[in-house]
Amino acid sequence: MKPRLNWRGMSLALILCGPCAVPASALTLCTVVADAVDGRVLQQRGQCAERYTPASTFKLPLALMGFDAGILQDEHTPAWPFLPGYPAWGGEPWRQPVDPARWIHYSVFWYSQQLAARLGQDRLQQYTSAFQYGNQDVSGEPGKQNGTQGAWFNASLRISPLEQIAFLRKIANRQLPVSAHAYDMAERLFAQEQSPDGWRVYGKTGTGSPGSDGSYDRDHAYGWFVGWAEKGERKLVFARLIQDEQATTPNAGVRVRDAILREFPALAGTGTGTGTGISISKKD
Repeated sequence: MKPRLNWRGMSLALILCGPCAVPASALTLCTVVADAVDGRVLQQRGQCAERYTPASTFKLPLALMGFDAGILQDEHTPAWPFLPGYPAWGGEPWRQPVDPARWIHYSVFWYSQQLAARLGQDRLQQYTSAFQYGNQDVSGEPGKQNGTQGAWFNASLRISPLEQIAFLRKIANRQLPVSAHAYDMAERLFAQEQSPDGWRVYGKTGTGSPGSDGSYDRDHAYGWFVGWAEKGERKLVFARLIQDEQATTPNAGVRVRDAILREFPALAGTGTGTGTGISISKKD
């Protein structure tokens, strides 16, 4: 049995794996694309009804919660300092003061923890239930009741790709019980730099692994990219999940994001795309 790491051990794991980059090798567990307005599924391949850890894709609902609750104010407020004991596997950018824009850009885990702690367990649960997000279980690791410290990362919270699609439709159509400001800020934070074939894409990566005890198995990492896209009158939502077959860099979330952005015109039925960009054995 290969060792699994909790978040405190991930910094060392990433340092040790730095020179070990190998060609990307992953299974595509699911790809799904749907019309955001009427829910019509345009593409669906793989095991899209099974639930997995949302990992950093939970920053989408968490940002909406934070702005709606008034804890987050704009792209640069509040900026919170890095303190000793915080997770730092993201390297130097995580050791700097972090504001909402840097939180999303660098996918800073400790900022998520601090935001969730300020929401508190009760409000975190209330929002998650109101959003009907996955299994709605933000209790955390088994027996620890530490949900605000990472229920979304290899712990209690689980969501399927199809449930991601249902949630993303509510964002795209502004049907969640949050303020207009929360939606506006989410669009600013999650906008992608690339605009494939004129599509304006919003989304978030996530990298996690099997298990529910907060540990990380880098040899079997999951990679998510989920979001929505707009072009003219069309509005789509999408989710893809892959799983690595060996420790690989860059991480699975980054690779699946880059692949989706390259493929998006083909997935949307508006172009030929340029291939997957990752070597995958399709599980469908």
